[in-house]
This record gives sequence, structure tokens and C-alpha cells, in this order.
Amino acid sequence: MKKILSLFLAVAMMASLVLPLSSCSSGPSIVVCNWGEYMSTGSDADYDIIKEFEKATGIEVKYVTAESNETLYSQMKSGAGKYDVIFPSDYMVERMIAEDMLAKLNFDNIPNYKNIMDRFKGLDYDPNEEYSVPYFWGTVGIIYNESKLTAEDLAMMEDCKDWSILWSKNYPDQIMMMDNPRDAFGIALKQLGYSQNTVNEEEIRAAAALLDQQKFVYAMDQFFDMMPAGDLAVGTYYAGDCLTVMEENEDLRFVIPACGTNLFNDAMCIPKTSEKQALAEQFINFVLSAEAGKANTEYVCYSTPNAAAFELLDEEMQNDPIAYPEKKETWESFRNLPTATNDLVRELWNTVKTNNK
Repeated sequence: MKKILSLFLAVAMMASLVLPLSSCSSGPSIVVCNWGEYMSTGSDADYDIIKEFEKATGIEVKYVTAESNETLYSQMKSGAGKYDVIFPSDYMVERMIAEDMLAKLNFDNIPNYKNIMDRFKGLDYDPNEEYSVPYFWGTVGIIYNESKLTAEDLAMMEDCKDWSILWSKNYPDQIMMMDNPRDAFGIALKQLGYSQNTVNEEEIRAAAALLDQQKFVYAMDQFFDMMPAGDLAVGTYYAGDCLTVMEENEDLRFVIPACGTNLFNDAMCIPKTSEKQALAEQFINFVLSAEAGKANTEYVCYSTPNAAAFELLDEEMQNDPIAYPEKKETWESFRNLPTATNDLVRELWNTVKTNNK
């Protein structure tokens, strides 16, 4: 826990002569909720963003993680998640804005917003740049272990036209699908030739039926252990995380199917329920600094929208075709769907997961 400033510590020590220890005040603090393995923190990080922020500001950070956008949304809706900074993806930012769950940001407290590349400002999910600040972007693709695939499948992956390898019968219990409905349905919809943002009930039900045809290993953060360990032959995941595990296993390869994928944008936001908005904005501003941004993208291997951070990266990373691919017409960014569509997807998702067991 961050130490209190010496003046306050002295006062607290004097007060403890007459008051119980538990009555002593604590310093300023915020709660930050991010995704797993999605910030340069911890003992294996060369630059620990949380510790450096605490050192620079005296603000203590309680850092927690959530498994998916849907989990985060449910926690906030139920009141169980009381956070000051969150990291939702594009479509969830749009949904939270529509449901009045986010605070409008005071950009006077976020001067490092100037570091964000123009092409990542004013995106569809927050067109007026009021509620969110870009954090990372990237794509979803197929990661596979070439030592486990048949020669025929390896040849198919060299010129990967679609997601069909995920429905192969050659690798029982060794094919991983992401354990969240938006990504899983998005992949199935692309495989069927439909938009990932469709509201057509027949198309959505067809995607559920396709997911139901394979007994997937559904996982999220478990991916970081299972894929490099060789427990899986094929998986789907975010490009940045695939780069991370590829460093641990030389047999792993990554590809984006030509038929299309999700081009995602993750953001930093402040829930409307936060009572520490100014402190939260200090944290966001710190993350947007060139030094923190560089360390962050080097650690998590995701693509940065931060121009100042990008300029500090080495040439190899700047030119990495997985981290910074050329955008294709078949790529889509998720949009917020109507309530009826979200309800249908949730209902079908529960059925698919139940059947998979």
C-alpha cells in the first residue's frame, strides 16, 4: 500500500495515542479494472505503470481484472464493480454511452491526449470524443501450432481463406474458441459470409448452429498457458496476445483469414459512478505519456494509437505485420447492437455453452 505523505504520517502517529489504528486516514486511491495481461505491471515488467504512477502522484491504485466486456458490463450494472478507470472495447463503449454509464471526460486534465493519432479520434463508438480515450487496437486471428497440424492443413493455413480450420475433426479437444459471445459469434458469422454486426435473426441463429457443431475448448486468460505449452493445436485470439505467446513457442504461427475479422479498438473510460474523476483522469493522462505508452506496447505487444509512443518503438516492431497490419476491406469493427439482438445472442450463447459441456 502506498505510504502516506510524511506530514500526514506524523499526524496519524500522534492521533494513534488516543485513537485506534483503524481510524487513521489513508491517502488518495483509485480502482482500475483492466483485462488480464493488458498492462505493463508486475515483477516481470521493465516499467511498472502502476508503481511509476503511484510514485509520481502519490495516488494508490488498486488494480483488478475482468475476463470480458460482458463480465465488466454485468458487474457495473449490478453495482458489484465500483471502478474509477475501465478499459472497454469499442462496441461496449458505445453501449455504455447509450445507457448513460460513462462520465464525460475533462480533457484539461488529460493533456497527453495530443499524443493520440488523428485516425483514432472521433471513431464511430464515440464520435464526439467525449467519453473515451484510445488505449490499444488490433485484430483477431487464428493461431496454430505447426508441429501439430497435418500437412494438408498446414498448406491450407499458408493461404488462409476462412476460419474453417476451427471446425476440423483432426484435433479433438485441441481447438480453442474465445469464451465470450461477441468474438465467438463474430467469427462464426464471418465464416458464414455475414456481417459481424448483423441484426438478422436467421443469420445469428445460423452462427449459433455453426458454433454448436464443434466441441471447442472455450477459454480467455487460460490461453496464455495453454497455447505456448502445446496443449492446443489451433486457437483464436487477439493479435497482440498471439505475439506474446509466439515468443514462448517457436512452433506457433498467426494468420488472419481473408474472409474477414474483427478490427477492435479498446479505450480508457471513467464510469459515471466514480467519485474520483480528477484522480482517474490523472491516471489516464499518465498512461498516454510517451514513456508509459512505449513500455506498455512493448510489454503487451498490442498496437498503439499513441504517436509519441510509436515513434519510440524500434523499427522491427513498427514494421511487424501482425502488430501493424495493412487494413483490409473485409475487416469490421463491432458496433453496439439493439437490445433484442443482444438478448438473442445471450440466449443462444448460453445454449451453445451448455451443449458444449
